Amino acid sequence: MPDFSLEREVDGVVAGVDEAGRGPWAGPVIAGAAILDRDALEDSLVDGLDDSKALTTARRESLYISLTESSAATVSVGMASVEEIDSLNILQATFLAMTRAVDALGKPIDFALIDGNRAPLLACPAKTVVKGDSRSLSIAAGSIMAKVTRDHMMAALAIDFPGYGWDTNQGYGTRGHREGLETLGVTPHHRRSYAPIRALLENT
Repeated sequence: MPDFSLEREVDGVVAGVDEAGRGPWAGPVIAGAAILDRDALEDSLVDGLDDSKALTTARRESLYISLTESSAATVSVGMASVEEIDSLNILQATFLAMTRAVDALGKPIDFALIDGNRAPLLACPAKTVVKGDSRSLSIAAGSIMAKVTRDHMMAALAIDFPGYGWDTNQGYGTRGHREGLETLGVTPHHRRSYAPIRALLENT
C-alpha cells in the first residue's frame, strides 16, 4: 500500500503525478497531480488511496470526490489532445499533460514524484518512481484524478460516437472497439499515429 515515505525524503511542497490513457486507440491522455498535507489528510484517504487500476470503479469515484472536497488535498488534471498525441508522439504528449497538470495546481511546488521511469522537464526537481501509484500516496491521488477524469471524458464521447464501446473500454483496443472501427470507420477522436488506426486508414 502507498504511504508518505517518498514524500518525507525531500523538503518542501511535494506533488505526485501520474497519467491515464497512454495505450488506448482513442481519446486524449490525461495526467493528474496532487499535493497532500501529510499532517491533515483524512484517515479515509490515507487508508483508501491506491493504484487506480487496483480499485473498483465505485471506489475510484468515491476517492475522486473525497480528494476534490478535502481541504488537505490540492488536486488538478492536465490533458494532451489526440492531435497533440499524433503530432508529438504519446510520450511527449504525456509529458505535456503532466506539465499542464502541475501548472494547474495553482501553487509552486518544490519537488515532483512522477510515476514511471521518465519525467517531463518541470520547473522543479523530479524523481521517477516505477509503480509509484502503489508506493506514494501523492502519486496514487494523481492516478485517481487522471483515471476518473479520463473515464468520464470517454463516457461522454461514447454518447456522441456510439458503437465503439468507449463507455466501457475507454478507447482501448478491445474486440468491441475493433468491430466498431470495421463497421463505422475512424472518428476524429482516434489516434491516427497508432498502428491499428493507421493501418485501417491505409486500407480504406
